[in-house]
Amino acid sequence: MPALRTWLLGLVALAVWLLSVYAQTPPAALGTDAPATRFSALRARATLARLEGPARPHPAGSAENAAVHARLAAELAALGLKAAPFSRLACYSGQRWGMVACAEVTDLIAEVAPGDGKAPQKAIVMMAHMDSVPAGPGAGDDGSGVATILETIRALKARGLHTIHPIEAVFTDGEEYGLLGANALTRDPAWRARAGIVLNMEARGSSGRSLMFQTSPGNGRLVDLYARSVPRYASSSLNAEIYRFLPNDTDLTPVLQAGLTGYNFAFVGKVANYHTPNDTVANLDPRSLQDHGENLLGLVSALEGTDFAALKGGEAAYLDLFGLWLPRLPTAWMLPLSLLVFFAVAGSGWIVHARRTRLRQALWAGAMPPALLAGCVAIGFGLHTIAASISGAADPSFAHPWALRLALALGVWGITLLAARLGAGAVACWLWLSGLGVVTAALLPGLSPFFVFPSLVGAAVLPFAAERRWLLLAPALAGLTVWLGLTALGEELLGLKVHPLFTVTAAFATISLAPLLPRKHGRDCLYAVVLAVIFAVIAGFLPPTSASQPERLNLRYVESEGRAQWAADPVRRLPRTLRQAGHFPAAPQTVPGFGVYYLAPAGKARLPAPSAAVSRNGALVTFRLHGSSQADAMVLSVPAEAGLVSAAIGDWTFALRPAGRFSISCATAGCRDIPITLGFQSAAPLSLSLSEQRFGLPPGGDRLQKARGAAAAPSQFGDQTLLMTQIAVPGR
Repeated sequence: MPALRTWLLGLVALAVWLLSVYAQTPPAALGTDAPATRFSALRARATLARLEGPARPHPAGSAENAAVHARLAAELAALGLKAAPFSRLACYSGQRWGMVACAEVTDLIAEVAPGDGKAPQKAIVMMAHMDSVPAGPGAGDDGSGVATILETIRALKARGLHTIHPIEAVFTDGEEYGLLGANALTRDPAWRARAGIVLNMEARGSSGRSLMFQTSPGNGRLVDLYARSVPRYASSSLNAEIYRFLPNDTDLTPVLQAGLTGYNFAFVGKVANYHTPNDTVANLDPRSLQDHGENLLGLVSALEGTDFAALKGGEAAYLDLFGLWLPRLPTAWMLPLSLLVFFAVAGSGWIVHARRTRLRQALWAGAMPPALLAGCVAIGFGLHTIAASISGAADPSFAHPWALRLALALGVWGITLLAARLGAGAVACWLWLSGLGVVTAALLPGLSPFFVFPSLVGAAVLPFAAERRWLLLAPALAGLTVWLGLTALGEELLGLKVHPLFTVTAAFATISLAPLLPRKHGRDCLYAVVLAVIFAVIAGFLPPTSASQPERLNLRYVESEGRAQWAADPVRRLPRTLRQAGHFPAAPQTVPGFGVYYLAPAGKARLPAPSAAVSRNGALVTFRLHGSSQADAMVLSVPAEAGLVSAAIGDWTFALRPAGRFSISCATAGCRDIPITLGFQSAAPLSLSLSEQRFGLPPGGDRLQKARGAAAAPSQFGDQTLLMTQIAVPGR
């Protein structure tokens, strides 16, 4: 019964996938009646509700930010701790951001425990940031981290503090403006001298497991400590590899740049709430808080008696299996181990199959894995294109992913059945997978466990599988477990808009299963592909956004050169009600020096433009910016052709080599009063753009905000008023 075997194996793959999705579910939240020594998510959420107060945005420098500082100081006082403010003008330059960001910030630092006092010891530092983006109240990012630390402090005190190390809680300011509070701390010699290990608690959404996604270099013993200290695992060495390519940074970035040791934790589910007005306490999953807290409490408790010098070691390659097991090996072992596995697989093929397999058959079998992989990627693009064409949205599955998820899964299964008709030899499949293990161990070691660990099982089974084909189920299950776990995590991280992450990882999973599939299943392949197309069509007809999963759409009022315009983000399809209310055109347009936006006239400029006093000393130009009392930020934008090489604000100096347009931002009133000195390659004439930024829209903007509708929401810096002018700098 080939068809029965085909679909039974399909059900095995489905079961592993469902288990992988279930493994992404955080643990049950403990209530307010939980033992005092345990972390309770509901106690932490109640604390967070008090901290958030009226649940308004509180970016650094705002009145609401000061109110959050006061409420946090009161919460620390209730725990018997005194908050010591650390105030500075802080700056940070991210070359990949294309900007230098500055603001006046005030971090809060509280000593939780002084240590045993027998000898000077480095501190255990729990870190989270207090500020939010201007667009949302920041309950998840990063009120959850602040509340997690407060509840952990309470539980540590209930357990009795018997620590050889001081324990310190650090609540940073200005993270959303560019990691400013953390960067100021790491520049302070006294703080840097006493900090031993930093545990940073973050969020990029409102739900999901608390992922340990980054550590300091030389993490082998840090990973071992994590494995011994937390009840459930959510981590892999691939997390750090992926994180390097994401356009995200956290407060741990300047900490690691300062040479300190650290862990980074975050939950990433329901990213639609991230940096929007929906990032509220009500939308925060208490189970994610529970996972966050158990990670932090477990690690701090383990670190209390740990010699920090013993945490230095080599890198580790690791992954978690269903959150229950964390197999790991030193990274230095991965290349020799992968070579050993590859030659073991090749040897098995030569000994067992060489005399029985014809050259043509071997070539077909060898072509199957890359053909399967390419076919899965291709059908993923095809299915996503079908859904996007019907929907008219770039991400048709954003609000309702189930239909496209099924379409992609069935598409991968159909391509797997088709590729297996080429002759899915077990040796060929595991030669490809173990060979990729060698390549990744040499070039991308964080990814190598996903190939090497299942291939170990394959190498052990292949010598006996010629007569007992059912033994191939063991490496198949290993491959399914490893790769479908990554499929489930990838969807939670980036959604189905990045569908190759889904189809490629699922394809690697089914490559390991393909040798067990019968070759005669043409109709089953057709059924799977037809069903995949049907679900892709259904995905296209589902609403791409909703009130709970809104599209990100900021509005701006812009004054420049004596005229005013409304500007809307260049989404693929502007809401009809918004287009009609603002008289926006059907297509966005490019504005030099500003970007691509839907633009509509808003009459004559009626607000005073910002200005700058300019003085020049050869290639050095100093600016004193002048804006209104309503300004929330002042931004100087320097074109690439100006040849910017340095920037100095206060006692912060930066050597720069921007690849394109570069900005210098001052986000608080005190920062804006400080001269900015820029260095250029020559003393030639320059023209720079200066903008005053205000959060929110002027009178008349409320009708556009209403017309935006519930299925779209502002995000990050939100709706803004931009007053722009050109600053001419004569040559010298």
